[in-house]
Amino acid sequence: MTQIGWYGLGSMGLAMANNLQRHLAGKKALSLLYTNRTMARGQPLQSIGGIAVPGFNDLVAHSKIIFTMVSNDMVLQNLVSSALGSGHTLKDKIFVDCSTVHPDTVSSAAAALKDQNAAFVSAPVFGGNPIAVDGKLVFAIGGPKSATEVVKPLIQDVMGRRVIECGEDPTKSSLLKIAGNIVTVNMMEAVGEAQVFAEKTGLGTGPMEELIGEAFGPVAGGYSKRLTTGAYAPPLDSRPGFGVSLAIKDAKHAMDMAQEFGVNLPGLELARGNMEAARDYAGECLDSSSMYGTLRQQSGLEFWNEKSRKEL
Repeated sequence: MTQIGWYGLGSMGLAMANNLQRHLAGKKALSLLYTNRTMARGQPLQSIGGIAVPGFNDLVAHSKIIFTMVSNDMVLQNLVSSALGSGHTLKDKIFVDCSTVHPDTVSSAAAALKDQNAAFVSAPVFGGNPIAVDGKLVFAIGGPKSATEVVKPLIQDVMGRRVIECGEDPTKSSLLKIAGNIVTVNMMEAVGEAQVFAEKTGLGTGPMEELIGEAFGPVAGGYSKRLTTGAYAPPLDSRPGFGVSLAIKDAKHAMDMAQEFGVNLPGLELARGNMEAARDYAGECLDSSSMYGTLRQQSGLEFWNEKSRKEL
C-alpha cells in the first residue's frame, strides 16, 4: 500500500483532504497522514481516520506521495527547501502541489526535486470551498507522466470532477491556473456590478440572481450568492471562503506575467484595484468577491449589505 501525506488545511485544503481520506478509507488503504501549521485545523480530518504527524519533514519521511495546498509561493518554497534539507531520502517520492503559485516557483521546485530523484506534479484547482466540499473541483495537472498517472486516480471522482492534462511540463498547469483566474476575477467583478445596478435601479437582487444562475451558469450564480448572502464580508470570527489577499496575490501573478509578455488586462487591473480598496476599508476578513463592497460604495451604498457583517 502507498502512504499518502497532506500538508495545508485551510478552507480548501481541509475539504480536499477530507474527501481523499474518505476515499482511502473506502478502499481500505492506509489512512492519510497530515500536518499543518495550526494542528487544531486537522480535528475534522482526524475524526474520519486521518493521522496527525508532528511536522512536514515527518510527513515527507513516511509518505510516498505528498500533497500540499498552501497560501503562497513563499510557503511552498520553504516546504521544498525543508524537504531537501531534511536528510530523508526523496528518491521516487511524488510531491503534488495544488496551490496557485507562479510558474517560476513551480519550475524551481520541480528542478530541485528532480535532482533528488523525486517528481513534482503541479495540480492547481478551480472552484471555491463549497465545490471542494462536494469533491467537484477542476484540476489542471502537469508533470512527469509516470507521476501524474499515479496521482490522477486520487483526484478524479475523489477531489475533482475533471482533470485537465497539461503535459509533462508542470509550469503549464500553473500557467493555466493563472489564466483561468483572469476569467474568475473578471466574472466576480461583472456579477458585483450587475447586482449593484439591480439594487440601485429597484430591480432587486433576487431576479438578478435568478437570471445570473440560469443564463450564465452555476459558477456565476455561486458568485452572486456570495454577495446576496453576505459571505463577501463574513463575521470577523470566521474564515472567508477564499480570502481577498489570496485573490489579490493570484491577480498579481497574472498581471506580472501579462506585463512580461506584453498583454493588456484592463478588466483584471480594475478588479484588483477594487479588491485592494475593499481590503483597505474592511480588513483581511473578506472573501475574494469583496470588490462588491467597493462597487456598492462607488454607487452611494454602504459597503455592507443586509446579510453581511456591519463592522470593520
